[in-house]
Amino acid sequence: MILAVSLSKNLLSPADGYRGRFAPSPTGPLHEGSLVAALGSWLDARKNGGQWLLRMEDLDTPRCIPGVDQLIQAQLLACGLYWDGEITYQSQRHDLYQRALERLNTLKLVYPCNCSRQSIANALAQRGIKNPRHQEMIYPGTCRPAELSVNSPEFIETPNTAWRIALPPNCHIEFTDLSLGQQSQDLNTDVGDFVLHRSDGLFTYQLAVVVDDAEQNITHIVRGEDLLSNTARQIHLQKMLGYSTPHYRHLPLVLDEYGEKLSKQTLATQIHTQDEKSTLTELRKAAKHLRLRGLPDGENITIAEWLLAATHAW
Repeated sequence: MILAVSLSKNLLSPADGYRGRFAPSPTGPLHEGSLVAALGSWLDARKNGGQWLLRMEDLDTPRCIPGVDQLIQAQLLACGLYWDGEITYQSQRHDLYQRALERLNTLKLVYPCNCSRQSIANALAQRGIKNPRHQEMIYPGTCRPAELSVNSPEFIETPNTAWRIALPPNCHIEFTDLSLGQQSQDLNTDVGDFVLHRSDGLFTYQLAVVVDDAEQNITHIVRGEDLLSNTARQIHLQKMLGYSTPHYRHLPLVLDEYGEKLSKQTLATQIHTQDEKSTLTELRKAAKHLRLRGLPDGENITIAEWLLAATHAW
C-alpha cells in the first residue's frame, strides 16, 4: 500500500471518488494480454489518485483451477501492482445476483428459456442467418412470451431452464469510450434477449459484473477491447436496475502469431516474475503495447521507480 500512496504524489488531482478494478478469472495465470489489462487499469487509477480493487471472477466454477487465484495475486504483487481493500470473489456473492434477478422479475423483464445452442442455430439458419465465427448467436426470441408477467417466487430454481432479459423495442445503446470514442449498438439486432441465469444454475458474467461494479461503486472500468461488445448489454442492465454507468476505457488486445487474441484458450504462456529483471521485462512489454513513451530502460531501476515513471507517462 505504501507504493500506491507514493505514486499519488505530484500527479493529477484525484478524480472525484475514482474507483477502478481488475477482475481476472482464475482459470489460468496471468499472461501478456492480461498483464496489459492489469497494468492499464492500475495506471489509470493511480494517475487519477483513485483506488484499484481486485475481484476474482470465479462464477464459472467448473473452469476455475484451484490455487490459481493465489498465483494471480503473487504475480500482481511481483509486478508492484498492489490493490486497495480486500479481494472479492464472485462465487461468494450469489445472494446479490439473485436479488438483482428478482428485481428484474418484479419489473416483468425476465422470462424462462429452454432453447439449446443447436435449436437457436437451427432457428437462425431457417431465417438464412449465419453466425460469424467467434461471435455469439443472436437470440431469435423463440421462448419469449407474447405478454411478460411476474414469475413465481421460486422461478430461479426452475431446473434446466435459463432466464433471459426481455429487451424493449429499439434498444439502441450509445456511449463514449475514453480510448475509442463514440460507440453504439442495437441490442435487438446484434444480440437479442440475452441470458442472465444459465440452465445449469450459474449466473452469467453480464449480470454479475453489473451488480459487482454497482455494489463496489466502481466509477471507471479499464479492460481489454475483447469486452467492448459486452458494454452495451451492461449499460442496459445498469439502467434497468437503477445503477449509475461507469466510464469505460477499452485497451488494445495482444494478438498471437495467427492474429487471434492471446488468451488461456490459445495456450498463452504465463508471464515470468521469478525475479525483478524478468518482471521488469514483462512490464516493459506491456507498457510498449499500451504505447507509453519515455520510460526508463536502464537495468538498475527498481520496479517501484519504473511504475512511478509509467504512471506519469500514462
